[in-house]
Amino acid sequence: MSVELNDYTIVDVDQTEKESNPDNKGTACTQNGVTIIIKKSQPGNADDVMKFDEDPLEDGCTLLVDKIQKKVHETMRLHWIQIKRCATAVSICLYFAYFSYCMYFRFGDEGSVRLLVCTLFGVLLALAMAIVGMTKTQWIRVWEGNIQPFVDSKTGKRTVTITSLLLKVIVFFVIVVYIIVDVVVDHPENLIAVSGQAIYVIIFYIFSISPGKVKWHTVFWGFALQYILALIFLRQEWGFHTLWYLGDRVREFLKHSDAGAIFMFSEPLVNRHTVAFTVFPVIIFFCTVIYILYYLEVMQFIVRVLSQAIVFSMGTTPAESFNAAANIFVGMIEAILMIGPSISDMTCSELHAVMTAGFATIAGTVMGVYISFGIPANHLIAASIMSAPAALAVSKLTYPEVEVHKSSSRDLIKMEKSKERNIIEAATAGATASIKLVSAIAVNIIAFLSLLSFINATFIWCGERAGMEDFSLEFICSYLFFPIAFFMGTDVSDCRKVAELIGIKTFTNEFIAYQKLAGIISNGNSLANYTAFYNDTAHWYWDNGNVILNSTGQELVGGIISDKSEVIATYALCSFASFGSIGFLLGSLGALAPTRKRDLARMVVRAMVSGAVVCFLNACVAGLLYKDY
Repeated sequence: MSVELNDYTIVDVDQTEKESNPDNKGTACTQNGVTIIIKKSQPGNADDVMKFDEDPLEDGCTLLVDKIQKKVHETMRLHWIQIKRCATAVSICLYFAYFSYCMYFRFGDEGSVRLLVCTLFGVLLALAMAIVGMTKTQWIRVWEGNIQPFVDSKTGKRTVTITSLLLKVIVFFVIVVYIIVDVVVDHPENLIAVSGQAIYVIIFYIFSISPGKVKWHTVFWGFALQYILALIFLRQEWGFHTLWYLGDRVREFLKHSDAGAIFMFSEPLVNRHTVAFTVFPVIIFFCTVIYILYYLEVMQFIVRVLSQAIVFSMGTTPAESFNAAANIFVGMIEAILMIGPSISDMTCSELHAVMTAGFATIAGTVMGVYISFGIPANHLIAASIMSAPAALAVSKLTYPEVEVHKSSSRDLIKMEKSKERNIIEAATAGATASIKLVSAIAVNIIAFLSLLSFINATFIWCGERAGMEDFSLEFICSYLFFPIAFFMGTDVSDCRKVAELIGIKTFTNEFIAYQKLAGIISNGNSLANYTAFYNDTAHWYWDNGNVILNSTGQELVGGIISDKSEVIATYALCSFASFGSIGFLLGSLGALAPTRKRDLARMVVRAMVSGAVVCFLNACVAGLLYKDY
């Protein structure tokens, strides 16, 4: 900063800057380590200086206040760490006093359980962040210490140890035995999903760029982690209910966005226009929360922990593991920005893994939108988590590493801190950043729905010329993607409906597909309420793909599918893998690594297909392990 006094300028520089800029000639003095140079102002630099009032402070009260302010500021500057620690300690003590009284006053209801869970989670998170902060150098040793011992120093190839092989065999047999006992005995029809998985793995291996270079360690553990997570979320009752409870809390949390929407647009308007005045406020609210968590470094910590686990178990490089973990919480573009400095030096296999992970997941911000539609939150959360290891497994199967990578173990800690200076600024930045996301979703909905309407009209017109009724894009997709839906374990009667949703998602985007799925789920709920109310007199029938309720005359447009098919469809659609996302991803990656545009363009379609198959594999696992509760 510089202050202009008449024709002279006071410039504050430290001693290092003075030594590195010997041309700063003028009268100089040093105080508290700061060198003050008084030099003649240069003409034409009026914009670079601030003009201060030259009149000295003469009033005694003003001088006293000014002196007190300076003393307080100096004391806070010198003892800021101690003050911060004391404030933190007092806050923690006050919170635990409040927590103890609440547990004493009322315990046993849902609210007390929620308070207990949040407190335990906060304590564990704080302790983990403190431990990691004190031993930050351990992150540097993660890759060398855990991965390099299994790499041959001469050939660079990963060696197979007896312990590693034995662990794979144990994990494999535990999963197989569990499936035989729990699936084959009770739900033998679910085994069709296993054949679907086998078909995908065989096809991707056959069409791999270098089948001989496939590292089966990475592939095995990617699919094993996918199964382990699915067994916890879908087959273990405690895991299912935990995820369901978490989903309910997320839905409850996102409902707070209604307050801002109602204040801005009025309640009748919000209820009338769901997407514009209910969905978009959810995006704004959720994006704001993500930025606050990023400012508090909670996001960085969680992503680092997950990426370390992926690196350790799968043997993938730090950058691609970091990106896969980040895609669980943020969008494909934000995850790419987190590893921006490493992209130019990545091998083609690493770039393919980055793109596949981006295509195989959805952003946390838009997940809130799908939850607001009525899509089961627990299955959306499970699908996002399961996609991270599966995306790396599929990517390394179809595009194995054939080059020498340059990834460093320090890539695990190359996550920038938030640039915002306080929580208020972080919240404002998040709300502002959501403008671009909201506008992008809005224009894409308008564009793709309009395009879909035009394509359907064209197909219908062509069909009518040949005497075919209802020959539309949905009709074509319902047959084109029928085998995919069937081998995911979908009920045969629902295969065409699920295949139609997959086709819409592939050729347009997942937003439109989830809207249609939400309508089908709503129809199922309406039919369940109808049959419960009318009991034995609840008659209904199908009419051209729709359900007609006899007693009320209501028409459920789009029909219904079984609960199992709803779950499978939820997993199958949970990704950005569509033709519309290709340009979006290419533009972002190309801007960060202009020299790699040719490689990116060559691999992007393969990566998009890989991302779609990751979701199909998730759906296969869900179809295999599905169980009513």
